[in-house]
Amino acid sequence: MSTHDDGQEQLILDMVDRFLEQEVKPHVWKLEHDDIYPTEIVEKMKTMGLFGCLIAPEYGGLGLSTVTYAKIIERISIVWMSVAGIINSHIIMAMAVQRNATAEQKQAFLPRFATGELRGGIALTEPDCGTDLQAIRTVAKREGDDYVVNGTKMWISNGIEGNCFALLVKTNPEAQPRHKGMSLFIAEKGPGFTVSRKLEKLGYKGIDSAELVFDNYRIPADRLIGGVEGRGLQMILNGLELGRINVAARGVGIAQAALDESVKYSQIRKTFGKPICEHQAIQIKLGDMATRTDAARLLTQRAAESYDRGERCDMEAGMAKLFATEAALENATEAMRIHGGYGYSKEYPVERLYRDAPLLVIGEGTNEMQRIIISRQLIERNKA
Repeated sequence: MSTHDDGQEQLILDMVDRFLEQEVKPHVWKLEHDDIYPTEIVEKMKTMGLFGCLIAPEYGGLGLSTVTYAKIIERISIVWMSVAGIINSHIIMAMAVQRNATAEQKQAFLPRFATGELRGGIALTEPDCGTDLQAIRTVAKREGDDYVVNGTKMWISNGIEGNCFALLVKTNPEAQPRHKGMSLFIAEKGPGFTVSRKLEKLGYKGIDSAELVFDNYRIPADRLIGGVEGRGLQMILNGLELGRINVAARGVGIAQAALDESVKYSQIRKTFGKPICEHQAIQIKLGDMATRTDAARLLTQRAAESYDRGERCDMEAGMAKLFATEAALENATEAMRIHGGYGYSKEYPVERLYRDAPLLVIGEGTNEMQRIIISRQLIERNKA
């Protein structure tokens, strides 16, 4: 990154910090506990250009590096992780188009993605299919100038409030290997595309996670990303590397927030005549929490740098996602122990961190799956 880029990055991060301090922090407690979609916060993010943060300037985006993007996501997640999710799915959709679409598709959609006029996410997961994407059953059949889509998608972030999705379907259910029959479409809401229900969750409140139903939903053939059938899985796997960097950055944010709250509380709370930060039992916890947070941040930065260079980085993104999300879970748990009864009370942010962190070890590919991806790449890169 050049000095010029460093200057631009700092300006953007300062802008994000001000936005979080003024527009997000005062409202988190109420919106989160009542599970209310943060409409005004989203509108503000549109005007800041955050929905176009990785989209190239020629299409009206900010054209930021993935490294800067990861820093933005970390900062947002320290304050309220749900807001980071509202951006993430949308960006993966936008990048799938920017990297794979035809020139006409890019012109038609990227400027509208950048402004947030079209906003949404990725529709991959189904009721019977999460990690194993090749098992999807949603089918798109060609009829004249359209495809007709039938099927159900599950756990779709931005499903209710969003209006456009990168939709993964089977265009040839008989194809072997299965991924050769998979295609990716730009699907705007319309007749035959309904949101059947909002899914209630333990944490990650405010953001809408929904079940989407496609019942003879007609989609113009020119919405097939790249214009060629059978390439959908490859397109989306590349997007998932970016998604894993995002989730890793969220993990760093949660880990940092848990550490910040614990450092602050441990200096205020007294037991046996002194602040608890002077007890070795607490010092050991804080030392581990700080080390985990920094290691997670550095792994995330390395993965983002690799992605920016255009390298294959499923191993690096997998390591960052695995370590940072486990760090979030451990730090959130330790923060609760340090806070004692207050950690379990709704007065402090710690209980929210404790509810938000588990999502990260499951979402964007479970951590068990990350370990398998890492080891496969390890063998691949070190053939005996």
